[in-house]
Amino acid sequence: MCETSIKRGESVNIPVEIERKFVIEMPDLAVISALEGYSSSEILQTYLETSKHLTHRVRARAIAGGAVYTETKKIRIDKMSVYEDERVISADEYSALVKTAAPGTVTIRKTRHSFEYLGNVIEIDVYPEWQRSCILEVELSSREQKVELPDFITVVAEVTGDKKYSNASMSREFPKELI
Repeated sequence: MCETSIKRGESVNIPVEIERKFVIEMPDLAVISALEGYSSSEILQTYLETSKHLTHRVRARAIAGGAVYTETKKIRIDKMSVYEDERVISADEYSALVKTAAPGTVTIRKTRHSFEYLGNVIEIDVYPEWQRSCILEVELSSREQKVELPDFITVVAEVTGDKKYSNASMSREFPKELI
């Protein structure tokens, strides 16, 4: 996370990500791709060696003929929330960091389909390891916010906070499909 010296009484603005996660039946991607604001990208995500309470990853995201590389550090707050520190890095930095992948992990490959629904960004990650299901994540503005999903989404199970479905865990052992 951010290395900083904080004095008592000072306010600090560290981004907090609040999200819910679901295993869903594979939706009709033609329906999703026709939605206003739809985008898709190919993602390679590698988890790096780190301490027990910190998740550290690098990501290569292919978007519209180019690539964006990011380094992200996360500290879990609760099952729905993490402190997140993310920065864009160069292709050279990405290549160097990938070489420090945590032992026993593999790079996660996924296609992310994103669209807006009722003011929230819905992200559906399709993994080559699964044929009938995928993961849906929705970022929320508060822990109390109700999640509403489109009618064409069929939820199999909510997996918010289930470590087995975190990408970091999936880089070590990919779970079997629930359907």
